[in-house]
Amino acid sequence: MSCLGVHFALTEKEAAHLRSLTDEQARLEHVQEVIEPAYFEQHPDFKAESDKSWDAMHRALADGEISWDGGEYPLNHTVLAGELLYTASDYIVSLKTPQQVRDIAAALLAITETGFRQRYFGIDPDSYGLPLSEEDFGYTWEWFQGVRDLYTRAGKEGRFVLFTADQ
Repeated sequence: MSCLGVHFALTEKEAAHLRSLTDEQARLEHVQEVIEPAYFEQHPDFKAESDKSWDAMHRALADGEISWDGGEYPLNHTVLAGELLYTASDYIVSLKTPQQVRDIAAALLAITETGFRQRYFGIDPDSYGLPLSEEDFGYTWEWFQGVRDLYTRAGKEGRFVLFTADQ
């Protein structure tokens, strides 16, 4: 698997349908067969890819670790945290409510490149599993800006945000 992350800004109807699926495998199939194609083909302004940078992004915005509850709200909800809709180890599917999206958007707007750099270089490289570098920082910062923009748009429109990553 490639571990590629994507955030989708869902409508209330889309989020309600996804939540209504009681079988986790059905939820994953709905994400892969309905949400992903629709947003990649028809609603690109309401998706933000983060490639593999979501790992460092989450660590920088949370407590330096990959965990569901580490760090402080609302920044720790940017990538992981929120309502976990799929619990198997092959995929991450996490939903944030419109109120959480507004909170996250406001917090992300306050993060400057300098502030993000401090957070990134504060990650424990042993825990991260990769050396911290200017190249990786730049890569993560570039993807972060698109995620931040998506949260701003989604917050203004009262949308949910769904984070997904294949493992």
